[in-house]
Amino acid sequence: MAKWGQGDPRWIVEEREDGTNVNNWHWTERDATSWSKRKLREFLVGIIVENEAGRCQISELKQVEGEASCSSRKGKLIFFYEWNIKLGWKGIIQESGAKHKGLIEIPNLSEENEVDDTEVNVSKKKGDGDILKDLMKTEGTTKVREALGNYLKALKTEFTVGMILPTKATTQELTVKRKLSENTFQGSSPVSLGVRIPTVALHMTEMFDTAVEQLYSIFTVKDLVQKFSKSPAILEAEKGGKFQMFDGNVTGEYMELLTNRKIVMKWRCRNWPEEHYATVALNFVPTPGQTELQLDCKGVPVCKEENMKFCWKQQHFEEIKGLLQLTTLSG
Repeated sequence: MAKWGQGDPRWIVEEREDGTNVNNWHWTERDATSWSKRKLREFLVGIIVENEAGRCQISELKQVEGEASCSSRKGKLIFFYEWNIKLGWKGIIQESGAKHKGLIEIPNLSEENEVDDTEVNVSKKKGDGDILKDLMKTEGTTKVREALGNYLKALKTEFTVGMILPTKATTQELTVKRKLSENTFQGSSPVSLGVRIPTVALHMTEMFDTAVEQLYSIFTVKDLVQKFSKSPAILEAEKGGKFQMFDGNVTGEYMELLTNRKIVMKWRCRNWPEEHYATVALNFVPTPGQTELQLDCKGVPVCKEENMKFCWKQQHFEEIKGLLQLTTLSG
């Protein structure tokens, strides 16, 4: 029998009142099933793919069966997940305006397979519209696998916060650093701590063949927003007012409105991390016969940068130009 104080230090409760998993040696497990179901919905529902033939969108999560968990042993994290997922998609053919629906089935998302090798099956209800099915099988499948990859990144980072506890040595080191930090920043305002999400800033400009008053109204009048977005919208165009567009896939709040000059919004997509918003500023600059729109966006999650660019270029700018052309022709 080992003498007092000479036992394996991994089994010794070192100055911890709760005596919990000292040095991360013991096996611990956390159920990630409910969290994962919520995250899979956020990442998958709302995905949009589009080309000259048509536009498709994943509209609902019809089924998600399975489980996920994360275990910690000897300071290492071990992940288990196994999912059977069924999604509903809808699309519209650009030339005819015909609408079609279909399914996406992911029969086995698990740690045994790489995301890029995950089986994704696309089907469509009977009838015409194979051109939309082909769009979903190519670009749609790529976007789905990208979303599944983002779910796994979140599972391994966001979900696991706090699972690896600091050891005594680490705690002492952090205490020293904290004291140095407090001395350095004494008197500064308190900072809210949480999971840090890597973000980027975007700057885009676009010219529109219309007066500044008309372009400004397209972003602040519900009927015009519904026309260019081709979907129902909720709009309260005033400071502190809420907005919701693209079937609820884009939501936010108006922070500042200067008529015909500037709009500042809190802005997020449904599949972004929970409660995370970017700040979008639109500046309207009148020029002879045209209006220049300057977009500055801060706080876009790094993994959503390309989606954000596509959203504004294709789903906002190009659709607004199409609406302006129709308005000119009808006028």
